[in-house]
Amino acid sequence: MKVSKKVVGVEYAIRDIVLAARKVEQTGMKVDYLNIGDPVQFGFQPPQNVKQAMIDAINNGNNFYSSSEGLLELRQEIAKKENAKGLSITADDILITNGVSEGLDMVISSIVEEGDEVLLPGPYYPPYASYVRLHGGIPVEFAVDLNNSTPDIEDIKSKITSKTVAICLISPNNPTGVVFNENALKELVDIANQNNLYIICDEIYDQIVFDDKFVGIGKVAGDSPVIVLNGFSKVHLMSGWRIGYIAFNQSPQLAELREHLPKLARVRIATSLPVQYAALESLRGPQDYISKFVSEMKKHRDLVVKRLNEMPGLSCSNPKGAFYAFPKIEDNKFGTDKEFVTKLLEEKGVLTVHGSGFGEQYGSGHFRLVYLPNLEILDSAMNKIEEFVSNSKQ
Repeated sequence: MKVSKKVVGVEYAIRDIVLAARKVEQTGMKVDYLNIGDPVQFGFQPPQNVKQAMIDAINNGNNFYSSSEGLLELRQEIAKKENAKGLSITADDILITNGVSEGLDMVISSIVEEGDEVLLPGPYYPPYASYVRLHGGIPVEFAVDLNNSTPDIEDIKSKITSKTVAICLISPNNPTGVVFNENALKELVDIANQNNLYIICDEIYDQIVFDDKFVGIGKVAGDSPVIVLNGFSKVHLMSGWRIGYIAFNQSPQLAELREHLPKLARVRIATSLPVQYAALESLRGPQDYISKFVSEMKKHRDLVVKRLNEMPGLSCSNPKGAFYAFPKIEDNKFGTDKEFVTKLLEEKGVLTVHGSGFGEQYGSGHFRLVYLPNLEILDSAMNKIEEFVSNSKQ
């Protein structure tokens, strides 16, 4: 029986690598899972008031379909949040989705046709390329300076063609932790405007920043065709509840997209209503748990980056946000980053993700790890990685 070529080409390295870890566990070896960026799996639960809001919604009978665009009160609260970051929008400019992934799929499927090109920051979060390919498009990576957290503007300009339809940004970035500053965002918006391109900006880690204040693209958007993707999985510790949103800037150029994209929301019916009430409470309730989480993550980052940079054959830029490190394998006797990651797993029981899974052009020769586990587990995992790279140098 036939299988679509489109789906055969879909990859998701972050979860695909788990199959190898299960085989290792079957030999009796304990595996340190440093592959998935899910705070909740590492003990960071949503606060009690948010959990209670979900329970109350269920007990109060809010178990029916919501409107396809999402709960009005939630959209109003999200608009306030995004306006505080620089946009100027209302609840009507928000569409609630089942996580950022669904929002991304909706946007890409609405703007990409066969042969269209979409610019992605190299390295990038894998679903960006997968959704572009799934809808017949071609992902094109542009260079980013990981040490200075700046996009290579000349490289971007050189890669825009008559087939380019959009520039995607992820800030803070997964997998690198790069956070674009205001000047970089302004340059990217200007380039997009000059070339009549959509700007898709993923800000799901917007409050998980360590060194500088986060600047949202809304601050420099003006009336440009900016589409913001965001959600509640990371900052609000609600990963398993799958809720996100699309925010459309009030741009005349988005008029046609705003008319047609919501049809996709109607086709899939709605987002879980009890979860929307929980998300509403997460925005309205106390926010102190977020700063505590970020403070803890900064300690984790500092430990991991220091340890990685002390290891022979590895170097690691300092992530400015999110909870990932993306070390470079300076001297890899295994040939490819995937072989490096596989051998590290098999010999030391540390599961990371090969950098080429985040884009061949700029991800190759790296690996990604999450620093969400507690400091004791992280220190132990760093010891194992250090032993591995020290032995492989001999």
